[in-house]
Amino acid sequence: MKKKKIRQRPSVAEIETELKRVRYKRRYRSVLRSTVYTLITVAAIAILVATLWLPVLQIYGNSMTPTLQDGEIIFTVKTADFEPGDIVAFYYNNKILIKRVICGPGDWVNIDDDGTVYINEVVLEEPYVEEKALGDCNIYLPYQVPDGKFFVMGDHRSTSVDSRNTAVGCVAQEQIVGKVMFRIWPFERIGLVE
Repeated sequence: MKKKKIRQRPSVAEIETELKRVRYKRRYRSVLRSTVYTLITVAAIAILVATLWLPVLQIYGNSMTPTLQDGEIIFTVKTADFEPGDIVAFYYNNKILIKRVICGPGDWVNIDDDGTVYINEVVLEEPYVEEKALGDCNIYLPYQVPDGKFFVMGDHRSTSVDSRNTAVGCVAQEQIVGKVMFRIWPFERIGLVE
């Protein structure tokens, strides 16, 4: 005859231990689920903010040196208010270019052979330019900026292709991504962009 196996009842301590394990497992899953949902929500909000209000861009090229260097990361603020001296990012042929606003609609621009810029026959003070140059200019000067557009130039005048060339021309308000406000990389140059 076979002997029946007798099952022992678990002790109170074993039952309490098992209950603690089950509760911990449920709590762990709940915390993990809420953490994942929170991270997804924060990421979605960050992407939405970065896309709609504060686009983050990386600088490629040297047309804005010394103000902005190749590889730096900046963020822009979406706005419709641009003043001469503001640095803006704008769409051009499926790329985003970054240049400085020189003047707005209706203003007259003239540039000497040595690179001195005149706006409405007044010399433009440009402390951000280290070396003046006429650069790649194929427009007829003096030039009047069309309505709804901005005349932009890079700070590194000898290498920048900008509104002085008909390939880029003046920038329409609809092309502008935003005003460059803050440098976030590299850490040693972090701060406002002027």
